[in-house]
Amino acid sequence: MKILQVCHQYPPAMGGVAVHVRNISERLAREHDVTVFTANYLGMLPKDEEKNGVLIRRFRSFSPGNAYFFSFEMLRELRRSRFDIVHGHNYHAFPLLLSKYAKKEKFIVSPHYHRHGTTAFRDMLIRLYKPFGRTIFQDADRVVAASNYEKNLLIEDFEIDRDRVAVIPSGVNLEDFRGLQKEARDHRTILCVARLERFKGVQYAIQALPLLDESIRLEIVGDGQYKRKLVSLATELGVAQRIDFYQHLYGRELLDRYASADVFVLLSEHESFSIVVAEALAAKVPCIVASTSALGEWVDNETCFGIDYPIKSRQLAELISKVIGKKVEDVQLWNWEEVVGKMVRIYGE
Repeated sequence: MKILQVCHQYPPAMGGVAVHVRNISERLAREHDVTVFTANYLGMLPKDEEKNGVLIRRFRSFSPGNAYFFSFEMLRELRRSRFDIVHGHNYHAFPLLLSKYAKKEKFIVSPHYHRHGTTAFRDMLIRLYKPFGRTIFQDADRVVAASNYEKNLLIEDFEIDRDRVAVIPSGVNLEDFRGLQKEARDHRTILCVARLERFKGVQYAIQALPLLDESIRLEIVGDGQYKRKLVSLATELGVAQRIDFYQHLYGRELLDRYASADVFVLLSEHESFSIVVAEALAAKVPCIVASTSALGEWVDNETCFGIDYPIKSRQLAELISKVIGKKVEDVQLWNWEEVVGKMVRIYGE
């Protein structure tokens, strides 16, 4: 099959959608002809590049605040392209809308939809965009949701027939997590891995830190415009010396951060799945998540624990103290081979 994946970002850009598309594309490329159309991250990457069997084509885009990713250049190329399968990703950026204009035998949509924008202004834009967004689902042959939460949102917001929506979670490279060794330390570590935006809730982990034992440190992996405010908050609370910031970590470097963690924290207001929670559990690290959106589906009160909004610092600190260092047994997770197997069946229906 000749397959096109369309997304707003692709590694080395960070983010769950980028990681998802890379993992399915590279596995599909073992048996199929796979191309990715994406925006050119910061305008600094090669326009065309082949990596691990995948042809990556990057296009100039209008991306104020690292959002929207509208590209006339991509639209023009899509209109003159032909593929057996076009698979568009991420309702919250324009490349998915543009992807429907490619010539194709079948159109598959993975919206990674969570209904809300990351700011009040973007939330308003999403509501204005809805009539255009609805046409994506009208044109799609199948819709793939990453969680039951996302599936129910899509049905409620766009009146999609339930039978047209398949649920296929994102996967984990399980082999990468086998045999991870925790380094000896004289302190315990809270780990947050997230794009640094307000809605991701990293600020709540910083606010809880002064209420925790001084031997507990916080590691934050990610980058984004909100980082300056997080650094300022840490300084204001007098805990800056207990926090380590990392960005652009991949492969072994990121695995080492998971291996060194004693508890993983993700307090997003909204998520359609969350690959980083799956990765933390694969590393056998106990997790604390906000009991919101699809994050609530992870909560089992054995390996993953929930906390309600509004997040209260003392309540969070008490939960961290209870969970940190807790032993996690094997958790049932999807690997990427299973994900791709399901995708191929949908492509071939």
